[in-house]
Amino acid sequence: MGTVGFIGGKFLPLHQGHVYAITRAACCCDELYVVLSHSEARDRKLCEDAGMAPMPYEVRLRWLSMLTSDMENVHAVAVEDAADSDEHYDWAAGAADIRAKIGKPIDFVFSSEIDYDPIFRQLYPEAKHIVLDPGRSHVPISATRIREEGIFAHWEQIPSVVRPTFVKKVVVVGTESCGKSTLTRHLAKLYNTVHVEEFGRTICEEVGGCETILTEEYFPYIAYGHKMKEYEALKRANKLLFIDTEAIVTQYYSELYTGRTFPVLDEVAREQKYDLWLFLEPDVPWIDDGLRVHGDTSVRQENNHRLKQMLDERGIAYTAIGGTYEDRLRQAMHHVDALLRSTSQSL
Repeated sequence: MGTVGFIGGKFLPLHQGHVYAITRAACCCDELYVVLSHSEARDRKLCEDAGMAPMPYEVRLRWLSMLTSDMENVHAVAVEDAADSDEHYDWAAGAADIRAKIGKPIDFVFSSEIDYDPIFRQLYPEAKHIVLDPGRSHVPISATRIREEGIFAHWEQIPSVVRPTFVKKVVVVGTESCGKSTLTRHLAKLYNTVHVEEFGRTICEEVGGCETILTEEYFPYIAYGHKMKEYEALKRANKLLFIDTEAIVTQYYSELYTGRTFPVLDEVAREQKYDLWLFLEPDVPWIDDGLRVHGDTSVRQENNHRLKQMLDERGIAYTAIGGTYEDRLRQAMHHVDALLRSTSQSL
């Protein structure tokens, strides 16, 4: 039987200091258990005190699982406790739960705190306590500091498996030929991140014609395909993800071109979450790119009104943007910068 060790924490959030310690510990024993200690009451209060959204233990366990998925000797497990604060944590009960979860004799206990040595000697007398980077000289960060100063302030210390959880999503919506694709691309360049193209447009280009030739079966596929593009782009996003169009606009086009709506598109729309909605007014010249068919001014205004109505019916709070392309870019940046500031202040 090989040696067994464990390293524990709340991982609220998981950061590169944790990654360093876990990786070092994995090299010191045959089997390493990464133990996520979680308490709904305590963890929720820690997040609330920092002004940030809760981080459910399932999300944190997923981070750990993804981080260690290619480390064959590492197992990520969760152990619940009843503490409502760190001060009220029952170390003896926690040790019993950890032993039960691991189910094997423990040879090593890893941490980054020298002060834990007396309690670990008492609770795990058979194990050796190994302290990793106690002065945090290798990775000068802590979860407490991240919660106090904000995720974005320490983005370089946030592992790639964690970042998608905190990326802010900005969606750009509007009717035909109002500059959605151009603005989405420009914003992604300016904020050094990635964007998601309108998947319906991709399908139109594949079938080789304007949107009016799309039959009913295409629209649910467009909504699903677009969401998968968002999912993949989140993994590569740098704080922000810019998205051209979403499920409500897809439903709008379905209604416009086929005369019917799809319940599945409404379901997708109900589940989607964006941090900022930018609605582009159709007050720039209509451009015939071979895929568009509604260039008449009165029709554009009628379509614009209908899309706004659909957003209003669903309680979507959007920011309308109009004017020249330069005006639109300037206004969009103003609102994105405000989102970033509010995020920094609330995390």
